[in-house]
Order: sequence, then C-alpha cells, then structure tokens
Amino acid sequence: MQKWIITLGLSVAVAACTREAGYEADQGAFGNATLNNIQVMNGELTYAQILGQRFAAEVPTQINFAFNSAQLDETAQRVLLRQAAWIKQFPEARFRVYGHTDAVGSTAYNKSLGQRRANAAVAFLTRQGISRSRLEAAVSFGKSRPLIDTPNRDRRNRRTVTEVSGFDDRNPLVLDGKYALIVYREYVGSAQYESQLRRQTAIGDTSKQQ
Repeated sequence: MQKWIITLGLSVAVAACTREAGYEADQGAFGNATLNNIQVMNGELTYAQILGQRFAAEVPTQINFAFNSAQLDETAQRVLLRQAAWIKQFPEARFRVYGHTDAVGSTAYNKSLGQRRANAAVAFLTRQGISRSRLEAAVSFGKSRPLIDTPNRDRRNRRTVTEVSGFDDRNPLVLDGKYALIVYREYVGSAQYESQLRRQTAIGDTSKQQ
C-alpha cells in the first residue's frame, strides 16, 4: 500500500513537471503585448486598432433607440457617460460615431434618422467635456448594415456605435511618436471617476425603487 502511494505521488509530480512554465498564471493574456508589438512592426496592426480593441473591451460601444426616434433614453445616457469617462483618458485619440436604423421605412429617411441618432450621441459626449474636434463627423449607414437581418422593427438594429478612428496629430505625444505609451498607460484618476459614476448610478437606481 505504501509503495502504491509513493508511486502515485511520483506520477503526479512528473505530470506537474511536464506543464508549461506559467501554466497556472496564464489566463490567455500572457504574451499579448509581445504579439501586438510584432504585429505593429509587421504592419498587421496599428496603434489606433489596438486602442480601439481596448475601448471595445472596457466600455459598451453601442446604444439603442426607440422606433423612429433619436432620443437618448436613460440606458443610452449611462452608456455614453461611461464612454465619455474612457475617452477623457486619451486626449490624443479621435473617435467617430456611426448611426444605424432598422429596415422599416425608405432608404433616404433612414439615412437621415441614422444621422440624427449619431448627432445626438456626439452632442451628449461634447456636453460631458469632450472636444468636438476629437469627435469626427458622425456617419449614418441608415438601414444598410443591420445586426439582425429582418425587414421588421428590431431595436438591436436601431443603434449608434462609437469607435476609435485615429490620433490627433497636433498632440505632443503623437508628435513624439509615443503611441505605445498612449495605448497602454493607466490613470488612477479615471478609475476613481468610473467608481464614482457607478456609485451615482446605483444611488439613482435605489431611489427609483423606493
């Protein structure tokens, strides 16, 4: 029995030794920075694309609208507040807002409606202190790029999407070519702002329930 236990222990030890170093610590992100550097040097990936990926991973990029409306409801405003907090971290970056509609109505009308929705999102972001010069001209795709392929009303298609579009060439960091610093830096102040924003949202939801 004792010999069997010793043999089992040795087997477990050998199996553990055959795992790749860092196996337990690596949750899938290990090596991403190196991969990104290689892709940038090869021309496969730009710093704007990397920052765009980070934006999409850290905040919701999309808001939705009621049928035939460009009004921002409370949910849309909360999302745009989170976008504004993130955008303020990167004064060197430019952003673009795309407007979309569902398939109900004419192409021309939906083109106009998508533009109004994009304009509404841009106007809200500028009221949060984002310079209008950093929010590139809003673009409307109308009903030409639906998320859900249906001729009927669908809220998921009635949306705007905010994306990173590039960098402000006049910014000192951009002039110095310090794109990596822009993409990977972190702000303590922004984290505090985000935390405060969550608390305000929670307080508002609680007061509504009462």
